[in-house]
Amino acid sequence: MHTGPDSKLTALLWTGTAVVMSLMTWFSATAVLPELSAHLSLTASQGAWLTNAVQLGFAVGAIGSSLLALGDIWPLTRIMAGAAVLAGIVNLMLLVNLGAAGAIATRFLTGVALAGIYPPAMKFIATWFRTGLGLAMGAMVGALTLGSAMPHLVRAAGTGVPWEAVVIVCSLGSLIAAFIFAGMLRKGPHEFARTVVDLRQVGAILHNRPAMLANIGYFGHMWELYAMWGWFLAFAASAEADGLGPINASGFTFAVIAMGALGCLAGGWLADRIGRCLTTSMMMMISGGAALLIGLVYSGPLWLFVLFALVWGFAIVGDSAQFSAAVSELSEPQLVGSSLALQMGVGFAITIVAIWITPLVAEIFGSWRWTFLILVPGPAVGILAMLALRRHPSARLMAGGNR
Repeated sequence: MHTGPDSKLTALLWTGTAVVMSLMTWFSATAVLPELSAHLSLTASQGAWLTNAVQLGFAVGAIGSSLLALGDIWPLTRIMAGAAVLAGIVNLMLLVNLGAAGAIATRFLTGVALAGIYPPAMKFIATWFRTGLGLAMGAMVGALTLGSAMPHLVRAAGTGVPWEAVVIVCSLGSLIAAFIFAGMLRKGPHEFARTVVDLRQVGAILHNRPAMLANIGYFGHMWELYAMWGWFLAFAASAEADGLGPINASGFTFAVIAMGALGCLAGGWLADRIGRCLTTSMMMMISGGAALLIGLVYSGPLWLFVLFALVWGFAIVGDSAQFSAAVSELSEPQLVGSSLALQMGVGFAITIVAIWITPLVAEIFGSWRWTFLILVPGPAVGILAMLALRRHPSARLMAGGNR
């Protein structure tokens, strides 16, 4: 088996490509929500659930995978390939008029399928990297970020693109990703120990204080992330309507979310040098500050609004991979897959509440201007948790001793 840098980079490239292509299904319905809502005669509440059902499905899938230890028992490439096929097929079912309940069910199943791609991909990359793990996992989250942003780019191309074409392209991407997962990838030299199904393993995960501090940091981060991603389009469109100035809201939303891919690479590079705790704390300080202050530039000037938003997009996900890297380093080797799945399952369950409550706050305020203040407590809690982890003796196990 080749274990040199070329092999590691090749594994990272192919895995990242497959993650981008399969994760396009995440926001495929959200990007064409007006047309899809009209096609299915959805109410506003039902339309919102086309987004939230994916989050719920991901949470259920990830937590179920953790309880059954699927990522620690089955070959990761088979899990990812099968899940990518499922995601592509159920996403295509949006083309069939199944009514509101049927469409929401397909989005839920899409989320379940994506839980079989993203957490296993993080563990898979950890089999290839020991040094440079932070940057490698940053690349994985960057791939998730680009995949999540892509439907907005298609949407920004104009109304001439049929909504069915967006759904088909995203589904085909996921099916092609399945072939990459199954045929182009093999596990790296740093294998994790296999385990057996034992529900008591959840207790072992919960009693691992350093790993749980990293989890709490992740949970605070997730309170902010998907609510911002999910509602920034509405925020930007509202600011434009209220006099901010001309801006292509869909195209700008793509740019803001896609900036996170650069943030992930920068966060990974930084974490491997100054430590995961400091890097995540810095990123959450920037993103939390942006959530706190972006209302000040809601009415312009336009250049300052753009700058605030792009910095927020850069920082809000730039730390995400480092929580996963920390858990992979702090967990018992035979529980890494389950620990990652549990972390993501609970984290995405939190996003459901944040996504649901954000527009309600906008309605209470009567404007989107100060709505994102509701997201500030997330990074604040996350910073406290990661600084507490930095003081823990086990923090030396992360990033080659960098805290």
